Amino acid sequence: MSGGSPVTGSFAMGDYVVFALMLVMSAAVGIYYAWVDRDQRSSADFLMGGRRLTALPVSLSLTASFMSAITVLSNPAEVYRYGASIGFFAISYVLTMIVTSEIFLPVFYRLAITSTYEYLELRFNRATRLLGTMLFIVQTILYTGIVIYAPALALNQVTGMDLWGALISTGVVCTFYCTLGGLKAVVWTDVFQVGVMLAGFLAVIIRSVVLQGGVIAIISDSQQGGRLNFWDFDINPLRRHTFWTITIGGTFIWISIYGINQAQVQRYISCKSIGQARLSLYINLLGLCSILLCSVFAGLCLYSVYKSCDPWTAGLISAPDQLMPYLVMDILGNYPGLPGLFVSAAYSGSLSTVSSSINALAAVTVEDLIKPYTQISDRSLSRISKGLSLLYGMLCIGMAGLASVMGGILQAVISIFGVIGGPLLGLFTLGILCPFANSKVSMVDRVSLGGQLDLYCSDIGAELHYHSSRTEYGQQMSVCCLVIDVIVHISFSTTRSVLEDNWYSLSYMYFSPIGTIITVTVGLIVSLLSGGWKIKVESRLILRKEDTYLFHLYTFLKHRVLRRTGELDLTKDRQQKVGNTNHAFCDVELDSTKTTIPS
Repeated sequence: MSGGSPVTGSFAMGDYVVFALMLVMSAAVGIYYAWVDRDQRSSADFLMGGRRLTALPVSLSLTASFMSAITVLSNPAEVYRYGASIGFFAISYVLTMIVTSEIFLPVFYRLAITSTYEYLELRFNRATRLLGTMLFIVQTILYTGIVIYAPALALNQVTGMDLWGALISTGVVCTFYCTLGGLKAVVWTDVFQVGVMLAGFLAVIIRSVVLQGGVIAIISDSQQGGRLNFWDFDINPLRRHTFWTITIGGTFIWISIYGINQAQVQRYISCKSIGQARLSLYINLLGLCSILLCSVFAGLCLYSVYKSCDPWTAGLISAPDQLMPYLVMDILGNYPGLPGLFVSAAYSGSLSTVSSSINALAAVTVEDLIKPYTQISDRSLSRISKGLSLLYGMLCIGMAGLASVMGGILQAVISIFGVIGGPLLGLFTLGILCPFANSKVSMVDRVSLGGQLDLYCSDIGAELHYHSSRTEYGQQMSVCCLVIDVIVHISFSTTRSVLEDNWYSLSYMYFSPIGTIITVTVGLIVSLLSGGWKIKVESRLILRKEDTYLFHLYTFLKHRVLRRTGELDLTKDRQQKVGNTNHAFCDVELDSTKTTIPS
């Protein structure tokens, strides 16, 4: 290992070959599906894969969509610095798949919608739909810019790989296969990229295990260093990461992604049956847990290798996200191709996330902003969808360039937009589970969103307080948050004085649950007071008990119990068990002593 010298600029030709091969394979998938589906005539074929996809590829695509390069680089660094408690996200994954499968999937699949925000118009009004669509578009473009740029910067500073060459090549390839192949190309490249991500993690883990003398040695080092902090059940909501913040907060965050986010919903409702859609969610659960396990153990490997010499505090790297690339160049630098495999894993995370975003952006633009206002043929909409994929791909590359100039503000803005997930989840939950919720709840959602922005801006303001007097970006961000704070302060002035001391110190994991709970609670009250109990909602727009597997399981078990306890009673539940009663049949036992036969 390197000891005390920086490990940079040692990317070999073999590493570039591996990286280039990953890009070529991704592009080839797009070319293949462009050729196979060259006769596709509708936007549904391009955006939804003709709704003929099966569970396995969709499940891996679901896994890849939000396991970006930031996950590959940041999760191990999180474990290295704070411990393995993020492993509790596995519990939130399980709860998320159950809730999504039982509540959101049945309604969206029954409606056969392309854009999730179309539901908001069907259930509430068009203004609510447009608000959700515009927030999604802005949030997603900002997010993809960071997804492309942030890991590229970290990898460039450690491996010496050309920053802009990697940015442009990955952005162009991603846009290329999205534009040519549509959803099918995105799904199947995601399948390939999940494999690359796991291979990159395994290369680092296996080499670390060999160097440190086995898995037991790594676990022992982590235990002694306090990194196996699984048993932290502190209920204090001000703590950053505990069992409760991760399982409760994480569940709400991931439900807002899998339950209502366009990029995820678009995938599982493209399956050829609702059974395949449900199966894709549960297979995806295995993929999520596999990547989580790999990232957590990679973090433990990081700690075991550098427990005596922290590269960050020693000044060998400039940010925690560079820890994994530093480790890779340190322990795999003498094995040409393996550093390239890990970099390919990180960029595969970027490609999968950006391609999902591009496809989702094209879908909501066509379905929410073009189709309702024009009379265009399906073939023309298909061409427009491809053009939009190209446009959004270029915008995402441009946003990555903008991130290099004003990264501090941009990341803060992305964090602010990230808090819309909670209030939006509350709005969808009201629509699906509460028949008496009316269109007034959309106003509640906007107020809740304002409160979330106020909360998060104050949290950012605390972090930027020191820098605000020293940097122009900090001053601009402080002014931005101050304006938002003043506006929302007026709305919440009656309650804020009570909560002010601790409210802004809440764990960031609770932002989404707070937004959801406020929206649902206030929405219920407003709906009831505004006559919501009088409205009649179409049954297809709300969840029915017959939609859930839990109801069918309950019915099955109930019938099994009744069959066992009443199997000898020939007169009980006869109509339900054998059909309509035959009125010519009499179940009164014949008593020959009480009858007379005329002679």
